[in-house]
Amino acid sequence: MTTQEPRTAMDRETLPDPVPLMGCPYKADPYPLYERMREAGPVHRVLFPSGVRAWLVTGYEAAHAALGDDRLGKNHDRGNDRWRARASIMPEPQHSQLQVHLLHQDPPRHTGMRRLVTDAFTPRRVEELRPRFQELADRLVDALPESGPADLVTGFAAHFPFRVLAEVIGLPTELADRFDRDWGKVVQPVGPTDPGRPRYEARLKGLQGYIADVVTHKREHGDDGLLSRLVVARDRGELSPEELDSMIFQLLVAGQEPVTNQITTALIALFRHPDQLARLREHPDLLPRAVEELLRHDSAFELTTWRFFDQDSDLHGTRVPAGDSVIVSLCAANRDPRRFPDPDTLDLDRSPNPHLAFGHGIHFCPGAALARAELRIALGTLLARLPGLRLAVRNEDIEWTPAVLGRGAHHLPVGYDRRL
Repeated sequence: MTTQEPRTAMDRETLPDPVPLMGCPYKADPYPLYERMREAGPVHRVLFPSGVRAWLVTGYEAAHAALGDDRLGKNHDRGNDRWRARASIMPEPQHSQLQVHLLHQDPPRHTGMRRLVTDAFTPRRVEELRPRFQELADRLVDALPESGPADLVTGFAAHFPFRVLAEVIGLPTELADRFDRDWGKVVQPVGPTDPGRPRYEARLKGLQGYIADVVTHKREHGDDGLLSRLVVARDRGELSPEELDSMIFQLLVAGQEPVTNQITTALIALFRHPDQLARLREHPDLLPRAVEELLRHDSAFELTTWRFFDQDSDLHGTRVPAGDSVIVSLCAANRDPRRFPDPDTLDLDRSPNPHLAFGHGIHFCPGAALARAELRIALGTLLARLPGLRLAVRNEDIEWTPAVLGRGAHHLPVGYDRRL
């Protein structure tokens, strides 16, 4: 394999300013645009469908540096009025009550809050729970039709991560059964004038009411699970009521929807590379390394959430005003030919593979070990128990989610010969 050479300055094309990150072709395959942006420079002004403008970091070295740059803070209070006018989509009082979780905190507050959750997601605990996770995956496959077609989102990927999460955080069955996956769409921006705004606000209020029920239940029926420990921390004054609700919000939404999406992107990548799919089915011992490559090749965490400078600052040669939002493209970084030879090739033997699918620095995903285990179990189970697993629609007919920061398929129609 050879490393792709970057174009010379004379070869670089002029990109629009700002670069629009929107539309079905972009959501279906953002990588050609990311390639053009990397070649033109590491930082670009971009425009999102909501009208938000931001600065996007695209190259691997620049992304790695930005993720570890302590000048860039995550707290929304650092955003300027231009950002706030468009980006504070979630209305009050929900914004103040649900948006003060780990992703929007800076040290030292972030450090203390993160310490409350990390024990639940250690590799050792994940390994102890692996037999239970396998049981959950097998139950879902048992419920699939005996032969295709089937939708692997509604039949598997939409449920497996949430059932695993419920086990890990101590969400009782009666509450888990009440969770409406539609609530997860509250992280998809719906502006104040959007026709879908009333439905968005209804989802938000429904989820907030559900979180209140979770807190009440755990206060009345305490155990040694993560949710109970967070409620105890609130009652001891270690968390504010808003921080408690926000952390539960983050667990319920960010703790499972990205894994659902990652299962779909991984399967689609394998369907597009049938030789690699066949090899993985025949050699399941390749799964740990294959999962790393599938995470790099098409990550469900496409873009990070906002970061802000507290003063006008230089970002890899670009002057960024204080309070403007800075976003890192993890997908663009993971396809950078300067770091990954033949980056568009799905190479299950790729090593080393220092991808940024889970971020980097103090905001590195605390659930990374759990997500890796879920992906290995999900892919291993589906490939082993559904011989002949294949995509049942054309590539161009895959319906991609419109989420601004993430990648995944709404539905994944598949065929298979039989269910083992």
